[in-house]
Amino acid sequence: MLRNVGFIGLGTVGRYMAANLLKGNYKLMVYDSDSEPVNELVGKGAVAAENPMVAAKGKDVVIIIRPEKERLRPDLYGPQGIFAGIDPGTILVDMGTHSLESTMEMADEAARRRVMFLDAPVWGTKEHAANGLMTILTGGDQSLVGRCRELFSYFGLNIIHIGEIGDATRMKFLVNLVQAELMQALAEGLVFGEKLGFNVDKILEVLDSGGVASPLFHSKGRTIARGDFTRNLALKYVHEQLLLVMEAAKKVNLELPAAEVVCASYEQAVKDGRGEEDFSAVVKVLRK
Repeated sequence: MLRNVGFIGLGTVGRYMAANLLKGNYKLMVYDSDSEPVNELVGKGAVAAENPMVAAKGKDVVIIIRPEKERLRPDLYGPQGIFAGIDPGTILVDMGTHSLESTMEMADEAARRRVMFLDAPVWGTKEHAANGLMTILTGGDQSLVGRCRELFSYFGLNIIHIGEIGDATRMKFLVNLVQAELMQALAEGLVFGEKLGFNVDKILEVLDSGGVASPLFHSKGRTIARGDFTRNLALKYVHEQLLLVMEAAKKVNLELPAAEVVCASYEQAVKDGRGEEDFSAVVKVLRK
């Protein structure tokens, strides 16, 4: 039975995913370069690790959820990284969103060290994570997914097996593309409607009533209406994920003209200093 868990990466969603594991009475050791979420989880019963190597040593399962451009490589491959401490036979679960190359490199290193590996990017916001409603896309041995299913159920509502290692990463590219474009469409619709003289609440009432209704439009539309751009899914990460999408499309000789425009909007929002805000803050680019 998988009970001893190391958790590396306590960002916007990771801290809530880890907290939910404590509700399942898992023995949890956590690490993050930010001490604030670590201390919060220690107060709930977790044990703090001084580095990723310690967090990975002697565990049944090690979960890492780190953004590609920040702490991923040192937390994995550094002298105090996961691979310096993880034992053969441990299950390593990558729940971040990375380039396909990073995912496959991780899988190859795990195999070299006789560590079992799951490609398992998560999809959802802070509220999804807090309420155990994340979607988990899995790539790898399906029997390994089965072994982890109970653990995953504490923070994931939907656990979808996509295929081999790398397939879940590819599917996450698709998810990220559609999600970013939907937000851009909502932002443009709201700003266009405002220019035509309608208030946001009336626009949302109409959008919610017909064929374009969606949970994203409903929830994000109302936070935009309140002027609430508290980080739920960081805009800077959505921009990074779009860059990965564009890179993946280029490799299969596919042009994504709408994605190019949307990516430029998120890039401008980052340049404007909106990167740490929720990705709905892309509307501010249009409201200038």
